[in-house]
Amino acid sequence: MLNEINYFPLFSFILYINSMEVLTNSKVEKLKKALGEKKVKDSIVERKLYAYDATPIPIQRAIPSAVVFPENKEDVIKLVEVCYEEDIPIFPRGAGSGLTGGAVPTIEEGIVVSFEKMDKFTVDVDNATAVVQPGVITYQFQEYVEKLGLFYPPDPSSFKYSTIGGNVAENAGGPRCLKYGVTREYVLGLETVIKNGEVIRTGRPVLKDVAGYDLTKLLVGSEGTLGLFTEITLKLIPKPKARMTALALFDDLETVGKAVTKILTSGVFPSALEFMDRDAIRAVEDFKPVGLPRDVEALLLIEVDGHPLTVKEEIKEVGKILEELGAKVQVAQSEEEAQKLWSARKNLGPALGNLKTGKINEDIVFPRTYLHEALPKLREIAKKYNLTMVVFGHIGDGNLHVNLLYDKSNKEEEERAERAVDEVFELALNYNGSITGEHGVGLTKRKFLKWQFGETGYELLKGIKKLFDPKNLFNPGKVLEL
Repeated sequence: MLNEINYFPLFSFILYINSMEVLTNSKVEKLKKALGEKKVKDSIVERKLYAYDATPIPIQRAIPSAVVFPENKEDVIKLVEVCYEEDIPIFPRGAGSGLTGGAVPTIEEGIVVSFEKMDKFTVDVDNATAVVQPGVITYQFQEYVEKLGLFYPPDPSSFKYSTIGGNVAENAGGPRCLKYGVTREYVLGLETVIKNGEVIRTGRPVLKDVAGYDLTKLLVGSEGTLGLFTEITLKLIPKPKARMTALALFDDLETVGKAVTKILTSGVFPSALEFMDRDAIRAVEDFKPVGLPRDVEALLLIEVDGHPLTVKEEIKEVGKILEELGAKVQVAQSEEEAQKLWSARKNLGPALGNLKTGKINEDIVFPRTYLHEALPKLREIAKKYNLTMVVFGHIGDGNLHVNLLYDKSNKEEEERAERAVDEVFELALNYNGSITGEHGVGLTKRKFLKWQFGETGYELLKGIKKLFDPKNLFNPGKVLEL
């Protein structure tokens, strides 16, 4: 949701960065000559506006020397050719809704490439595929294909304004990805501009393709560090005919973890299974009340979809499982009731802003079988560092959003929050989990990537980067520490 973005980084950043020219006029002029004046903007206002994303914590930032707005593949090829000739760093950008600094320029001599004008797409209904440009808004695309009876499931929280290109670059997730999978599962092929302006096409608009190494899957989630997408071929599926939502309330965290495992081994496969802890519930009720009880330890929101008759039977079965575990269950009797329940989850972002002025939001992943152990241990970390911790997220696939809250005016509290983050990541990795399930690595998680991959794996990642981008000009400083 748009109101979840924390705009503080933009305003604070503008206050302390000077407006000196950092790229020689000849290089900017070369870009303008190659692309046209209207596609290359170098006014200080535009350069500052494109120097941030939604990352809520202080990170390394720089004002770019120009912002480029390509309108087609040819424009992208030309700009990469010039940048590779002139050694100009390239920072690709979708809608700037990322939370790990992935779209933020870090070198003053660089340029930001905004794909907002590459927003066209076509749909092949008979083959259930679509070809989209990277600047297509996710929600607008979803609305269009659903009118055709088709379905594009990935639904990151930012789906109403984030772009398909950004979602592919980050391999975005969302609540529905429990059943339907993350963005990667729907990318059949990519057209990508890499080093020296070379163009590669990977994948095909078919469901089966096992020719060679899977470069398409490699590029998905590469966070703009290997090249620039100009065309994305997506798989679509039939739109579900019905869906129902249930709310379950719990008196202890351990039972929540057990409930998740019980549901997902019952034969019922929910389309979404979301979690909110006690502090998350109270924050939402203080911000925009929907009638949730304040005296419970946690809640689950469960959505099932499919054929109308099947959906009714499955929601009953889920309710029975939860009640046997001691949970109180409420099934939404209408779409309006369901949306009211989901609004609590959707309002969490702005609600947390009322609790503290600072927030570190991490999206760790645990194997589901360890959730009943891990959830109480997260609380122990918060207690150890005397911090407010709010936990919510896509618990069905083990992806939790751990929010450490602090006051920005309290330096000592902020440092405690940063130390606590290290332990949160250690906990996830100790349970054979991951440091990120959908936000990506970007700038904020670079040091933890080595923890997860180890020395040998990390060197392989660096080798891949060097092969695609030997000059390290595509989104330098992100994901890997080179």
